[in-house]
Amino acid sequence: MTDFPDLGVILRSSGVAVVLDFSGGRLPVIAHWGADLGDVGADEYTSLLATAVAPIGASEADVPVPVSVLPEHTRGWLGHPGISGSRAGTAWSPSFTVTSVAINERQIGEDDARVINSGAAVVVVAATDAVTQLGLEVTIELDPAGVVRMRAEMENLAEEPYQLDEMLLCLPTPLQADEVLDFAGRWGRERAPQRHRMTVGTHRREGRRGRTGLDAATILSAGTPGFGFAGGEVWGIHTAWSGNHVHQLERALSGRQLLGGGELLLPGELRLAQGETYRSPWVYGFYGDGLDAAAQRTHRMLRARPQHPSTVRPITLNVWEAVYFDHDFDTLVELADLAAGVGIERFVLDDGWFGGRRNDRAGLGDWTVSPDVWPHGLGPLIDHVRGLDMEFGLWVEPEMINVDSDLARQHPEWIMSARDRLPVEARNQQVLDLGNPDCYAHIRDALVALLDEYDIAYLKWDHNRDLVDAGSGAAQRPGVHGQTLAFYRLVDELKAKYPGLEIESCSSGGGRVDLGALDRTDRIWVSDNNDPLDRQEINRWTSQLVPPELMGMHIASESSHTTGRTHALSFRATTALFGHLGVEWDLRTSTAAELAELGAWIGLHRELRELLHGGDLVRLDHPDDSISLHGVVATDRSDAVYAFVAHTRSPLANAGRVRLPGLDPQRSYTVEPVRVGVQPEDSDLPAWWSTGATATGALLGSVGVVMPTLWPEHSVLLRVVEREGGPARDIRP
Repeated sequence: MTDFPDLGVILRSSGVAVVLDFSGGRLPVIAHWGADLGDVGADEYTSLLATAVAPIGASEADVPVPVSVLPEHTRGWLGHPGISGSRAGTAWSPSFTVTSVAINERQIGEDDARVINSGAAVVVVAATDAVTQLGLEVTIELDPAGVVRMRAEMENLAEEPYQLDEMLLCLPTPLQADEVLDFAGRWGRERAPQRHRMTVGTHRREGRRGRTGLDAATILSAGTPGFGFAGGEVWGIHTAWSGNHVHQLERALSGRQLLGGGELLLPGELRLAQGETYRSPWVYGFYGDGLDAAAQRTHRMLRARPQHPSTVRPITLNVWEAVYFDHDFDTLVELADLAAGVGIERFVLDDGWFGGRRNDRAGLGDWTVSPDVWPHGLGPLIDHVRGLDMEFGLWVEPEMINVDSDLARQHPEWIMSARDRLPVEARNQQVLDLGNPDCYAHIRDALVALLDEYDIAYLKWDHNRDLVDAGSGAAQRPGVHGQTLAFYRLVDELKAKYPGLEIESCSSGGGRVDLGALDRTDRIWVSDNNDPLDRQEINRWTSQLVPPELMGMHIASESSHTTGRTHALSFRATTALFGHLGVEWDLRTSTAAELAELGAWIGLHRELRELLHGGDLVRLDHPDDSISLHGVVATDRSDAVYAFVAHTRSPLANAGRVRLPGLDPQRSYTVEPVRVGVQPEDSDLPAWWSTGATATGALLGSVGVVMPTLWPEHSVLLRVVEREGGPARDIRP
């Protein structure tokens, strides 16, 4: 690549541009990532680079310091390097020279222009370092939705082993991106947002739980101060990895600011022999003018994948909160009959069907149907469910084991451990070493036997504890990296063997929500907490990464099993309506009126399902934290549905006019309430509520309509449909 020292590559798609600079044959420097720049000629490209060179600061390097996608210490970068590692203390500061560049698999040669303008494209960069004897391949992709992603693969070319300690892929942001947003959380309260201003130094979020984690950053975003859903430039990063991981934002005293992500490797976990390679996870970059724009790009990217679910998302009954471990054939048949009667399309049998699993202290690892509970196997129940025209699903937790299990007694060496004793327990269980080929084969074959014997369309795949002292094999070396790859491989094998099998990523609720898991599974379980008040916020922020059709949202019982709060069915239903709808409720305890209303909500979801699962997410910025509004707008802007929610009692008597974002300003729409379930009292309704209203998208998006005065923890739905027959002439606020 030294023949083309000033090569520039400009990728453009959906209003986003990424400018790659290969000056001097070095690893690509991203000269711009953000809003589209239009076609960039040689002169404009030269100006872009020239105007980005800062003066040499006092007591700094005497030459400009290029910061590539894998920042190199040897070139003067004194922040986190892109590659950390050594050969027992040598070869620790690599300096790579590019040997080839390919765009969409076409090698760039001497006859190509100095500046190459492209649309959405995949750029593959090969490089070597003769001193450290390392080879490198970096892939940078801008997809049609405007999402950028990167990964790197490194090869050890020397006879001596190379220990890789960290590989951090980085994307630049301007200093205007001065406010940081990421997420924290715990069980039942995942993806709680946290914001602060950025300072010099590093805001680094490490996930060391052996899984993504209930407290994962999920997306680490930096934006202009005050950025919100509708506006303010925002740049975000996500590490698509289901094991230990890093998200970070670093601001150096030089004025450079980088978002970085990668796998977090435990001490000595990655040692490459000659010819061995390490491939990093994909690191995704999301840019938008507002959080909604960034989320919409993410959703469009995921929906365009070939493996994205192409069938309607079946409405699901999960029986966990109905029966827990108390499995009884007649009870479950009654639940199935009631489920079919209200329009449910998938019946899921949860924990407790196998081995000695009568509680959470025994049986994990023994993936055979319990003869005590199911003397005739699962066949009679599955036949009954299928006879009601519902799919059958089953709960599994293949990566875990109880010490009180036949498998643990037969193969105690298959339990992950870093010492001569077992790690501390969590939820009365330990972790199976799927990095052990024999252990992996045993679990795979047990699952294959189940799927061969029974008509199972769906696996609820759980993972209920963090990994502590996760040593693998007889040497008890760190095994989280291998365990994560084994999880991916196991899911991939089952998916290949059973086309059409759907798998949910569940992990103590929402503890494995990442694009590595979602690349292989068909939905995520957002949270074990089905309380609709908590779920309003959990759902809102999970959807920054995950489109609604991949988010498990269930209507639970009147009294929440997690919080003890009591809510009307209308609030529970409107909260769950927008996602992959399900029910988590002992329907035997329901009245005829409740079942009828539940059936009406399920019917409404079916009516709206194509819109809800294919439209653009919109969320309202509003100064009153006691209320919120969110919705989905059809991609052609002809149709929309919004939920207006009262979370707490506001100090104001009414929220005033509430805007409906995302509509076409030039079109005319009708606005009507959705009349299912409990409605507000007449005295709390605005004048237009009984007759509906007509207005332009400009008026609805800029001025809005007056909403009902709601009791706390209640909500209403609005349907907005393009109006035929000319411009709007009437609005009743």
